[in-house]
Amino acid sequence: MTQSPIQAVVFDWAGTMVDFGCRAPVLALLEVFAEAGVEINEAEARRDMGRAKRDHIRALLAAPRVAEAWRARHGQASDEADVDRLHDAVEPKMRAAARDCAALIPGATPLVADLRARGVRIGSSTGYTRAMMTDILPLAADQGYAPDVVICAGETNEGRPSPLMMWKALVDLGAWPARACVKVDDAVVGISEGLEAGAWTIGLSASGNGVGLSEAALAGLPAEDRAARVAASAKALWDAGAHYVVETIAELGPALAEIEARIARGERPS
Repeated sequence: MTQSPIQAVVFDWAGTMVDFGCRAPVLALLEVFAEAGVEINEAEARRDMGRAKRDHIRALLAAPRVAEAWRARHGQASDEADVDRLHDAVEPKMRAAARDCAALIPGATPLVADLRARGVRIGSSTGYTRAMMTDILPLAADQGYAPDVVICAGETNEGRPSPLMMWKALVDLGAWPARACVKVDDAVVGISEGLEAGAWTIGLSASGNGVGLSEAALAGLPAEDRAARVAASAKALWDAGAHYVVETIAELGPALAEIEARIARGERPS
């Protein structure tokens, strides 16, 4: 079998490899904010998806409507102590929700097996903390997916959209140069992470945060509605600078083949 010129592929987790629709973080955030007396909606919960959960909570509290609702409920603006309390509350809920949403997205296992057979190293980065990943990792392994490296939120000085998690993954994998590596993600901040790292980027438009529906719910939509939602998600990923956009991990092969050809020609991601 021909060796690939791609040195490593770094995958996101929720909405990319597991949890079609990226449901777990939304469920946990909605519950925690409701318990704090400030209701948020799903669109608000999804706006900064992909960031480290502490940064995600901080961004939610800074959103004008949420900030006003928080002040009305608590009599003052939120502060870092509130961020800490919400993060401490969301972590066990995220762990439980993630455990319930840990099914691999169809196509993940054979894709990774093919990449490994051709010498590509497999890494991952996530906005989840290590504690949030505790149950996901063995469940994913039982389904046939166990990346060589897992970088979690809080394990670098900054999370996405900075490139630090991607760079740490590449360092731990011993993979270089970054221009011969690929980042695959369903979220805009994940695409930014890959671009800032100097890697090729592929966005996933149907399985992740941009659409936010389970596989069954998405399949059940009228064709025009489905197409419109996926197209809007794809546009956000293209606008973020993704080199390629496909619907799910199952359609990744042709995009990776194009990247292999471009690397072989000496091209670099712009």
